[in-house]
Amino acid sequence: MIYPLVLELAADRIPVAVACRVLGFSKQAFHRWRASPVTDRDWADAHLTNAAIDAHRDDPTFGYRFIADELHAAGHAASERRVWRLCSQQRLWSLHAKKRGLNRKAGPPVHDDRVRRAFTAPDLDMLWLHPTAEGKLSLCAVKDACSRRIVAYSISNRMRSSLAVAALQMAVQRRNPIGTVVHSDRGIQFRSKKFVRALGDAGLLGSMGRVGACADNAAMESSFALLQKNVLNRRRWATREALRLAIITWIEATYHRKRRQRALGKLTPV
Repeated sequence: MIYPLVLELAADRIPVAVACRVLGFSKQAFHRWRASPVTDRDWADAHLTNAAIDAHRDDPTFGYRFIADELHAAGHAASERRVWRLCSQQRLWSLHAKKRGLNRKAGPPVHDDRVRRAFTAPDLDMLWLHPTAEGKLSLCAVKDACSRRIVAYSISNRMRSSLAVAALQMAVQRRNPIGTVVHSDRGIQFRSKKFVRALGDAGLLGSMGRVGACADNAAMESSFALLQKNVLNRRRWATREALRLAIITWIEATYHRKRRQRALGKLTPV
């Protein structure tokens, strides 16, 4: 909206006619705006936006199409295109939608790919996978490729290099490995100097896969897919602490003790 600029220029004793001519609109348009600064369309958009926010708050899984249906049911007249525009302005997207503005180019690897998509191992502590998950909480885990057991994990509000280091150090304390290969993606937490130093101090070998490799993602994140389905998607979590306890309970009580895996001969991870 450029009309308020005319008022500012007028306060500096610049004639309205001159300001309107320089800014490219007529005096009549300016005076119409001054008589009614907020148009009927603006008022209607404001009411629709408030109703859309309420509908999305009631169920965050609603996208703009479901929100448009709710608005119609509540007696509001608006096209889907208009609802999409208002929802986009307010960043009202379904929880299942692709996150906007979070696509980041993966950085260069700091380790060679020592695994070459062979995500199995003949013995314990020969190959560890280091998957991560981000959402209401960030989770970093160390998974043994032989036993499928989650050797160690760390949970925090944000994904930092210290989270990956904490999970790695916990795994080292529990297993005392020698020369274990630790395979991860190219996340910044795994490329950090702190994490690379922790690998070296423990005598472990780093490994990084290719960008966008489906096999890498499937092998490293299969356990997290189960966690997503069996814990995160089952209910809404009011607090991070409640979610954290639920994640720990599922890993320790369900995944390790009850979840039989065919790759292990229908045994639980050991």
